[in-house]
Amino acid sequence: MPGYLLVQSAQVKCVHGGTAQPTSPLPRVKVQGMAVVAAAAPYSVAGCTNQLPTAPSPTPFPCVTGMFTPPTATQRVKVMGQAVLLENSQATCTPTGTPLQIAPTQQRVKAQ
Repeated sequence: MPGYLLVQSAQVKCVHGGTAQPTSPLPRVKVQGMAVVAAAAPYSVAGCTNQLPTAPSPTPFPCVTGMFTPPTATQRVKVMGQAVLLENSQATCTPTGTPLQIAPTQQRVKAQ
């Protein structure tokens, strides 16, 4: 499925509001001055507020990393031999199993 390339500056968050950042952007290819992101690299999540409803008080259970699933990366476009992510790529956070959400990103370079 075609979509716009995901760049390092894209706003990516866990469903609990934590901010996710790519651990390995690919600096050799830039779109609007920002590096594109490799599909195989995890995202680190900070500021997740998820809690388990345990008695007598909730226990923190935050999202720590997000990993994108390979089929949602580019099939034809590779950077340094690696598939890159698209704005419609799907990811799952660990240890919670919840998805990452991607806000609209750059609107210049599309891939499939």
